[in-house]
Parts: sequence; structure tokens; C-alpha cells
Amino acid sequence: MTETLFLQYYATAGVILFCIGVSNLFLSRNLVKKIIGLNIADTGLYLFLSSFGFIPGRMAPVIVEGIVSADAYTNPIPTFVILTGIVISVAVTAIGLALVVNLFEKYRTLNLDEIMSAIALEVADDEATSFVLDVSYTDAQIEG
Repeated sequence: MTETLFLQYYATAGVILFCIGVSNLFLSRNLVKKIIGLNIADTGLYLFLSSFGFIPGRMAPVIVEGIVSADAYTNPIPTFVILTGIVISVAVTAIGLALVVNLFEKYRTLNLDEIMSAIALEVADDEATSFVLDVSYTDAQIEG
């Protein structure tokens, strides 16, 4: 078991990166650090998947004259799946950072706990305001 673990350097590095990213997601309270942790976990996953896509002794899937057997080439599908995942990760990162910028402009903090407490105060204020409005509307009905 440990021999295989140490011989597959890329797979081991991918698992370590994935664990670092996921632990950063769970332990960090800063939203930007959470997005960085998500990117680290994504990178570890892509490294892990690509480490198993490589087959020693095979060539890239570009047809070379004289070699017609499919056994001489690697499968290109895992590479395309990983590239698609990278593109999706970039889009998720961009959207996440845009949301973080909007949250920072509104609450002037990146700490998730402070943002959640500010949202809870806003909700409590909105409920109190709607209760006052409902009471004044009921009083107007009684007078009329």
C-alpha cells in the first residue's frame, strides 16, 4: 500500500492538495480564503484525475503515419473532461469573487460570521418594521 502511494507522486500530491483545499473551506471564516481553498481542492482533483489518465509507453492521440492501432495512443476523453472542469472552475471563481465584492461593499467585512450576524439583524429589523406597518394598517381600518 505505501509502496504504491509513494510511487504515484502525482496522485499523492493531488490527494494532499484536495485535503488542504477542503480543510481551508471548512476552517476559514474569510470568504476570499474560502474561494482560494475551493481552487486548491479543484487543482488537487484535476491533478489526481490526470495522473490516472497517463499511460506509460503510449503517445498523445495524434495520428502518426504507420501506427494505426488504438493501443498505441492514450484516451483523450479524460483530458477533455479535466479541461472542461477547469473552465467551469474559472467561471465559478469569477462569480464567487463578484459576490464577495458585493458583500464587502455592503457589509465592509469579509468575515462570514460578521456578515451572517449583520444579515440576521437586517431580517429582525425588517420583521419589526413589517409588524409596525401591519399594526398601523389595522388601526386605520378600525378608525375608518
